[in-house]
Amino acid sequence: MIEILNPPLLARARVTGALVADILSAMRARSTVGTNLLDIDRWTREMIVEAGALSCYVDYAPSFGRGPFGHYICTAVNDAVLHGRPHDYRLADGDLLTLDLAVVKDGVAADAAISFLVGEARPAADVAMIETTERALAAGIAAAGPGARVGDISHAIGTVLGEAGYPINTEFGGHGIGSTMHQDPHVSNSGRPGRGYPLRPGLLLALEPWVMADTAELRVDADGWTLRSATGCRTAHSEHTIAITDDGAEILTLPTT
Repeated sequence: MIEILNPPLLARARVTGALVADILSAMRARSTVGTNLLDIDRWTREMIVEAGALSCYVDYAPSFGRGPFGHYICTAVNDAVLHGRPHDYRLADGDLLTLDLAVVKDGVAADAAISFLVGEARPAADVAMIETTERALAAGIAAAGPGARVGDISHAIGTVLGEAGYPINTEFGGHGIGSTMHQDPHVSNSGRPGRGYPLRPGLLLALEPWVMADTAELRVDADGWTLRSATGCRTAHSEHTIAITDDGAEILTLPTT
């Protein structure tokens, strides 16, 4: 299913996007050395409920997962990169944490992710990897607009990731979003320009470049959800929800403060 949002629905999407961004910003500030991942999940739940929104994750049960996800935010640490299921773990200095959040409010969903280092340690390789996913995301957004195609976004993202030397996994990537979290079209993190679904004003896309330092192969954790690098290397992931407009692309998941 591909949805094209009308102006009233797009206005709702802006509200949902800002909520997602504000929750992620708050959780980033609270993610310090010693913070338990289960506390991050609890704090996220409290903010979602207070805002009158709903989690996209608690009852999420796709074919690739093991039953409902059962939590409110994805918390992926170090070699984990996608679908990180919160568990009883306290963050340590130098941990590379990815927070991925999707909520729906007033019938419209938004989805975003951030990666950052916890504490004082700043390994250069980790900093470079995070910055590369952020640059790839910016390139993908710059390539989006009416008249462009999904392949133009994929090519822009893949060019940045590939030129930085990272292997690219195309099994999981960006996606359409609207009344539900995951919709068509799929937006691969590598692709050919001029190919794929043509972008139209009112289309919402969640773009999410992610990489693993030295592999493109994933393995599934024992929890049946968390996806980790097959080699145990570090990972990073950046994501925004954007709306295609008459003039280009509008980022919906920017914090209000």
